[in-house]
Amino acid sequence: MLKQSLQQKLLQKLSPQQIQMIKLLELPTLQLEQRIKKEMEENPALEEGADEDENDDLNNNDDDEQNENDDEFSLEDYIDDEDDIPAYRLQVNNYSKDDERKEIPFSGGISFHENLKDQLGLKQINSRERVLAEFLIGSMDEDGYIHRDLESIADDLVFNQNVSASVEELENALFIVQDLDPAGIGARSLKECLLIQLDRKEHKSIAIINAHEIIFSYFEEFTKRHYDKIMQKLELDETELKNALEVILKLNPKPGSSYSDSSVRSAQTIIPDFILENYSGKLELSLNARNAPELRLSRDYSDMLQDLSRNKESGSRSEKDAAVFIKQKLDSAKWFIDAIKQRQNTLMVTMNAILEYQEEFFIQGDETLLKPMILKDIAEKTGLDISTISRVANSKYIQTPFGNYLLKHFFSEGMQTDSGEEVSTREIKQILKECIENENKRRPLTDDKLAAILKDKKYVIARRTVAKYREQLGIPVARLRKKL
Repeated sequence: MLKQSLQQKLLQKLSPQQIQMIKLLELPTLQLEQRIKKEMEENPALEEGADEDENDDLNNNDDDEQNENDDEFSLEDYIDDEDDIPAYRLQVNNYSKDDERKEIPFSGGISFHENLKDQLGLKQINSRERVLAEFLIGSMDEDGYIHRDLESIADDLVFNQNVSASVEELENALFIVQDLDPAGIGARSLKECLLIQLDRKEHKSIAIINAHEIIFSYFEEFTKRHYDKIMQKLELDETELKNALEVILKLNPKPGSSYSDSSVRSAQTIIPDFILENYSGKLELSLNARNAPELRLSRDYSDMLQDLSRNKESGSRSEKDAAVFIKQKLDSAKWFIDAIKQRQNTLMVTMNAILEYQEEFFIQGDETLLKPMILKDIAEKTGLDISTISRVANSKYIQTPFGNYLLKHFFSEGMQTDSGEEVSTREIKQILKECIENENKRRPLTDDKLAAILKDKKYVIARRTVAKYREQLGIPVARLRKKL
């Protein structure tokens, strides 16, 4: 049985404008520029430049005609001439029949796998070997390794290309692939990769022969840095072992990654969102100019709306539709300008709070001066929500006299020393890093010894916590840091 009833509910629902504001707040400077350009392309009522009302207060009325003449385009250019542009205005012909026109070739890069196939084309092999070799090339990862066994690859050949091949045939084809450049590609393990590179060495010195023997017979001992065992088994002195290790360390463990494709790879440029300058101990914070664009409403669209509004009663249906369209565009542009200003204000309020919290670091640049700081601390200081602080800190950079820093860098947990003083975990990590940099590489400091050093410095930390901080710093265990 159907029944109708009225109910009242309280719901929290974000409006489309609020969602757009949240997205704008998350954008770093470079993406904000692209977002503004996109908005200007989609909304002709939005223009770049200072607000004309502000200019009118600063300039005389006699300058209005000059400002209108300085505009490169006006609305009439799009309305009146759009369908009546002469053909000669759309063509450029600055060449005579006798001029020689040269086409400039465009350089297009090729991938790592395509480069290997091009090399394969220069090999004197039959068609069957070529098919097998090309399939093996297609089975490589970007580092140049083949991680699947040949039996599985043989099954794939039958399934994908209806080609039946034995493991011996694939093994012969693999030798052909491993003869390609760069040396080491087509290997099925790191050990095989290093051996291929050592076998390709033309001049077999004593160091190269010893290096080959170490990798071939004592690879496990080498990876675990058990140098004493290697010296004892191969009857090498310390100098001979050191020379052999220098040869091994010059080999490339990822030969495929050494292939540079300039058309694909691009340099990542950091554009800071904030700029901090220190004038004799006085800090001055400013937004990057790209973060504070000057936007305004189109005067042409505003005038058109006023004209259409005066003729509202006598106007035609098309004029009324035009007035609705223009009003929507103007409202959208006004909201976007207000959203950009609100974004700038939120960024500055948040960054000023971080600056006040970590003032000692920003003056001296010493990371040990960083205080424990979490999102909640800045949220309480600014009166903003924690989620807002998180969005501001995400992907934003600040340029300081000591370098560029990600805002997340200044947030860290805290812990207490044995005297009850609260310190940042980043300070402890910095001390750990300095201890490891200054250690004796022949006898690196273990996690237990590092914990004891920290304890002497009044930081009581368990060994497992030291191990966690060391891994977060990307530093291997003591055994793997050992050097001769």
